[in-house]
Amino acid sequence: MKKSIFYIRFLNFKHEIRQKSLFLFGPRQTGKTFFLKKAFPESPFYNLLLADVFLRMSQRPQLMREELLSLEKNFPQPIIIDEIQKLPVLLDEVHYLIEEYGFHFILTGSSPRKLKRGGGNLLGGRARTKQMFPLVTKEVPGYDFIRILNYGMIPSIYTSASPEEDLEAYVGNYLQEEIQAEGLVRKVGNFSRFLQTAALYNAELVNFANISSDAGVPARTVAEYFLILQDTLIGSLLEPFTKSKKRKAITTSKFYFFDVGVCNILAGRKEIKPKTELFGKVLEHFIFTELKAYLSYTKDDRTLHFWRSKSGYEVDFLVGDEIAIEVKSSELVIEKHLTGLRALSEEINLKKKIVISMDKAPRKIQDIEILPVKIFLEKLWRNELG
Repeated sequence: MKKSIFYIRFLNFKHEIRQKSLFLFGPRQTGKTFFLKKAFPESPFYNLLLADVFLRMSQRPQLMREELLSLEKNFPQPIIIDEIQKLPVLLDEVHYLIEEYGFHFILTGSSPRKLKRGGGNLLGGRARTKQMFPLVTKEVPGYDFIRILNYGMIPSIYTSASPEEDLEAYVGNYLQEEIQAEGLVRKVGNFSRFLQTAALYNAELVNFANISSDAGVPARTVAEYFLILQDTLIGSLLEPFTKSKKRKAITTSKFYFFDVGVCNILAGRKEIKPKTELFGKVLEHFIFTELKAYLSYTKDDRTLHFWRSKSGYEVDFLVGDEIAIEVKSSELVIEKHLTGLRALSEEINLKKKIVISMDKAPRKIQDIEILPVKIFLEKLWRNELG
């Protein structure tokens, strides 16, 4: 039996929606619908996942316009359309109502791919785009760190009594509802094998040839599958920082799934425990998800990169060209763990150099901060990293 818990989400755009309409994208079950119903309880709400709503609107799209114009002049706004990608034709009606009546909409979707690639009306700049991520540590008081590294932060799964079963169901629903139902791939079996292989390569350099060989799928198809993962928000590429001069940098990207639990279940990983090599890999992945959500939610336009020189020096994350972050699962960071940060600091003028680790207390080694994971996350969400 799942616990019923209401999380106060960090994402907040009540001020922005008074100025402009919004697209709100995010993978399934990240909490978009629940969040919007709590934030705007009086707003007109069209949920296209409901068969009767979808049928009415698909048969006669102008019904929405007719219904909204019949309401009193000062009815509560914004108007919310949930899962807009299921019926892109409604965007023409939305466009008209924005232009002629100044209505404000929030349009949600678990996959912007159909809108972007199907020639849908993207409202010509009349709506800003926001993204909702799984839960972040700021939103979960007293969070269970080891549980997160095993099962991730999708709200319904984080509180589940059977998280493995629910993760398996989540992946199955993704394949059925996002991939098969939308006709995004011809052979779902091939895509399923690719997903499992991609999870094993998570946080590694993307090598189409290797993944193609392991998954039994042509390399050209692998490239297309990675685009599908990005367009359906199931993962994202992390681009390399290539401006170093003394040490030539590699130019190959890394790929990260949007949630560590989803990645673990795809890769067949169980019981992620401290003091193991796998723990360090998953810890890095988790820090990526927190950094990505933080930069998005706080409207921080600095880019997130990693750096690796061809000679083997590496830094896990670089925020803008100012903050370099290395992630170590060690309980005692020592000098040998700092070589990547020191090498990068010879290339660019870094504002901060940080090692996130399992150390018991914060400390400094010369100009490099050593921060235990939880303290780093507290400083991150308090905007104290600079």
